[in-house]
Formats: sequence, structure tokens, C-alpha cells
Amino acid sequence: MSLRLIKTAAVIENTDEFHQARLLLLLDAASGRGDDPKPVDGIMKLAKMDFLLRYPNCLARALDALPTESNPKRSAVLIPEKDRDTVEAKMIRFRYGPWDNRYRRWLGILAAKGLASIHLKGRTVRVAVTREGRDLARTLAGRDEFEGLAQRSRLIVSTVGHMGATTLKDFVYKTFPELNGMKWGENIEL
Repeated sequence: MSLRLIKTAAVIENTDEFHQARLLLLLDAASGRGDDPKPVDGIMKLAKMDFLLRYPNCLARALDALPTESNPKRSAVLIPEKDRDTVEAKMIRFRYGPWDNRYRRWLGILAAKGLASIHLKGRTVRVAVTREGRDLARTLAGRDEFEGLAQRSRLIVSTVGHMGATTLKDFVYKTFPELNGMKWGENIEL
């Protein structure tokens, strides 16, 4: 791997716009097809789905771990081999699953730009894409550099998006038991 490639990856990792674009694609995939976008119930649920988006190798393992009746298509068909060893962006081990300490900032910026809406329902933070966010997400999805992220976002929502946050957390820890041995705050290397 060249030093130039490593430097480019480091710049992307620290660029808020890339992370916001990825979250926008995920929120759009979760929004459904109707005119009134469905929200994601909880930032922790969004983070767990984002974990699978950021780590395609883990998404492949998760797809293979799902029961066949709920996932008739296996990862070998859905995740190209060339994408499995990439990591879009690192996350850390957190008490309730993979996490990134920048989520609240990214979501706040998306909301300030009018691309996402955030509101409370009881004690749950609900995050949804707005019409403007949906338009931008679909523009991004049409670009070659975001096509894979958009496809994986739809795949994640269709296979695990119906799970509640706790069920998804339990699924992630069962599928990736090595997370249990990591210390809180440690970078996830899978």
C-alpha cells in the first residue's frame, strides 16, 4: 500500500462531509418509499447499521449469520470480494456496540443543513431524512464513488433494519464475539 493512499484514507476519515454523506445514504435507505420518510429509532440503532456499512467484511459475516428464511441471498452474491477487505471508516468499541463519538455532531450538521430531522419520541431520538436530504442522497447514490455505499445501505435496511436497537445490538455481539474482548474506546479492527 502506498503512502499516498494511506494519507488519502486519513484525510477522508477526518472529513465530516464523507461521514455525513454515508449517514444520509443510510437514512434514505431506511426512509421507505412513501412521501413521509420513516425515521430510524435511536442513534444507537443508526450506529449499529452504520457499523455494518463501514465494515463490509462484517456485513458479509452478518448476512451469513442471519437465518436462511430471512436472508435467502447470501453474502457471496451480495458483497463483492473486492469490497470485503475495505474499511470505510474506523469505529470504536463502546458499551452498547460499535460507536463513533462524532455521530451527534454529524447529525446536528445534517439537521442544520435541512437534510435530516431529529426529534424525541419518549426517550428515543428519532432521525429521518428530509425531502431535501432524500434528493441529495439519491444524487449521491447515482455517483460511482457512492454507488457501493448506497447498495450496501439498502441491503442493511432490508436485512436488519426491522430489528429494534437491542435486538440488533445482541445480533452484532453474537455475530462478532471478538467485540466482547475489546476494551471500551478501542478501535475496532475486524
